[in-house]
Amino acid sequence: MARVFLIVMDSVGIGGAPDADQYYNGDVPDTGANTVLHIAQQCAQGACDDGRRGPLHVPNLNRLGLGAAVARSGGQVAPNLDPNQAQCAWGCAYETSKGKDTPSGHWELAGLPVTWDWGYFPNTVPAFDADVVRTVCDAAQCDGILGNCHASGTAVLDDLGAQHIETGWPICYTSADSVFQIAAHETHFGLQRLYDLCAALAPMLHDRKIGRVIARPFVGSAQTGWTRTSNRRDYAMLPPKPVLTQTLQSLGIGVYGIGKIGDIFSMQGIDHCVKGGDADLMVALDQHVETVPENSFVFANFVEFDSLYGHRRDVAGYARALEWFDRGIGDILPKLRPDDRMIFTADHGNDPTWVGTDHTREQVPVLVAGMGHADLGRMKFSDVSDFVKSCFAQSQETTTNKG
Repeated sequence: MARVFLIVMDSVGIGGAPDADQYYNGDVPDTGANTVLHIAQQCAQGACDDGRRGPLHVPNLNRLGLGAAVARSGGQVAPNLDPNQAQCAWGCAYETSKGKDTPSGHWELAGLPVTWDWGYFPNTVPAFDADVVRTVCDAAQCDGILGNCHASGTAVLDDLGAQHIETGWPICYTSADSVFQIAAHETHFGLQRLYDLCAALAPMLHDRKIGRVIARPFVGSAQTGWTRTSNRRDYAMLPPKPVLTQTLQSLGIGVYGIGKIGDIFSMQGIDHCVKGGDADLMVALDQHVETVPENSFVFANFVEFDSLYGHRRDVAGYARALEWFDRGIGDILPKLRPDDRMIFTADHGNDPTWVGTDHTREQVPVLVAGMGHADLGRMKFSDVSDFVKSCFAQSQETTTNKG
């Protein structure tokens, strides 16, 4: 019986999607954005020698087919990512959903393209209407909120962290995504109180097609600085139709989440989920490869490419993260069993060399360990879901024939 691992390298895009000209960072279209290519070019030019040095070094991902996928999607060969070194099955995928955000990407990878328009907040001050503000204040039992604008999650702490401690008011902000984020200090405001606030607000915003309410806890002080913790929690809309995890679960397949997968799908079809920072999640992935039984599906998301480096336009940091991830999977891949399949993909792009701070509309790699060398061509995100289901179907057929 099969085991299938679907690993989402959050924001690791490989070149502008066919409709990239319809998506923007500010007033600049995403045409030409290419997360992996531009990072590799910057590294080759010596512009990323901060905590690392030289050309981008991701030999395991390249053997999986990353360089070949980059060349296929954008027509350019990335420095130190020779397309001819691909030893596994590889391809690239484009998104048909309207958003370039986390739920849209993950839901489509799980077989549910998002064909409707998400709700968004205007890039004005204030960004939130009186009903939203009143609901937050009532749920938090406070007299007001801070922020009420589009903002960077780290910059808003520098600007409002001290005032938050002084007033006790939650920091509320949004972005170009369909999201309402609430930052609060774990000690002064309280972690459970933050979770309760987000849970109380989520139904109202989901009715407006706001995809996620995100709890953004942090610690620290004005003197020592502010640090966001790994206790983030997303309160996402329920998928309106069954997704891959539910389909597999209904067939008796064990479904395991790693990272924010449980939040993205509101635990629909997921038996168990492990959360934490990416270092913890790499350990968890290693443990799942070692221990999960046959007939299991493991769905993982590694978010820090996106959250720590893409949005902050930190090219060297993104390069370090890719090299760290490459080393981690290099230790894990030899532990796969003969019938295992491990698929690496992404949910959107976030080119750290691009203007602005938002995601970039890009194609993504589809790299498959465990099925030999093959060119999978160009596909839709939703084809990844079909591929996962076919792995289990083929395994079941093989088992039946042997019986």
